Amino acid sequence: MNTPTHPAGLPGPPAPVLSVSPVVLAAPGRPVDLEVRVSVPVTGNNLPVVLLSHGQGHSHHLSSLNGYAPLATFWAAHGFAVIQPTHLSSRSLDLDPATPGAPMFWRSRVEDMKHVLDQFDAIEAAVPQLRGRLDRSRVAVAGHSMGGHTASLLLGARLTDPDDGTEVDLADDRVKAGVLLATTGRGGDALTGSMAEALPFLSTADFSAMATPALVVAGDQDTSPHLTVAGADWHADPYVLAPGPKSLLTLFGAEHGLGGISGYDVAETTDENPGRVAALQRLTWAYLRTALHPGDPAWAVARDALEADPAPVGRIESK
Repeated sequence: MNTPTHPAGLPGPPAPVLSVSPVVLAAPGRPVDLEVRVSVPVTGNNLPVVLLSHGQGHSHHLSSLNGYAPLATFWAAHGFAVIQPTHLSSRSLDLDPATPGAPMFWRSRVEDMKHVLDQFDAIEAAVPQLRGRLDRSRVAVAGHSMGGHTASLLLGARLTDPDDGTEVDLADDRVKAGVLLATTGRGGDALTGSMAEALPFLSTADFSAMATPALVVAGDQDTSPHLTVAGADWHADPYVLAPGPKSLLTLFGAEHGLGGISGYDVAETTDENPGRVAALQRLTWAYLRTALHPGDPAWAVARDALEADPAPVGRIESK
């Protein structure tokens, strides 16, 4: 990745970003075509790839390829190719509630990401300005909330399929690292009764085999009472319960929106804080840069800067 950096190791000036959507990918058997957005810097080659999975929410279009601009644009402006699918769970698709897999389409979400991994040639053909610029050996996944659940399965987390009782292993060794943002935690008695009944696939979450390196980001005020009785710590479970190497970034004062990562000035952000979002942009960029380019100092420099800050936005621990 040929993104210039400041001496402090943080990203240099942003490059102009080219964003193309919808790029339509083949997905046989899917109720509708798989559409993705591709965002890249206008210059540069050997671009590492981040697959970004959206969460759920009240808005119709944030949970789609049209959301998460604060992260997607920042990462693209600093040297990554960011690919965002619209999962079947998106309200923008308005699918029949009786569609198999509804309402969360947990398995289909992971299959969407695998379709992207399988079709880099088609993506490059659809975006001529991208041809030959992707570094397909350096791929990360990122996801917010339900998107974090999707990303965790690609990283090696497992569950028991509530329909047939089989253990589900959807890990993909093409994915080298991940960023889990306000993601889902353990099942069992940590879930509310209503959620265990409505979304039984969450009840059997198992992070013990999630060995791929990942950064887990959790807000210390993200209690998510509709999901869990375990409080804000629930969102840190993928760090606590998975083997290393892992890092946990706990953001002080952050709720489920982590300051506003799903979009600019959106009504469903309960903790809007541009400074928090800016810090999260830099820290996730630094983690991804080092995770996909071992030996790059960006993550170590960012950690040191956070620890030296007299008024830090959060804290980092690693194992």
